[in-house]
Amino acid sequence: MSGRPVKRSLTLHGHRTSVSLEEAFWRAFRDIAATRGQPINALAAEIDDARDPDVGLASSIRLFVFHELTGR
Repeated sequence: MSGRPVKRSLTLHGHRTSVSLEEAFWRAFRDIAATRGQPINALAAEIDDARDPDVGLASSIRLFVFHELTGR
């Protein structure tokens, strides 16, 4: 498994954006969205809406995944 980020496109509120995450984070993010019964774009939009404007979307997604997996 490579530790290099993989860039993928997401659609947030009708606008396309690209996010670079390591494959392990993409897998966990997709799994969390599926468990919640949400499309990944909808979950990404929720994270985007709630994040601090000084923190990038990729970092916010990583932190979200970390908190979901660890309960911290």
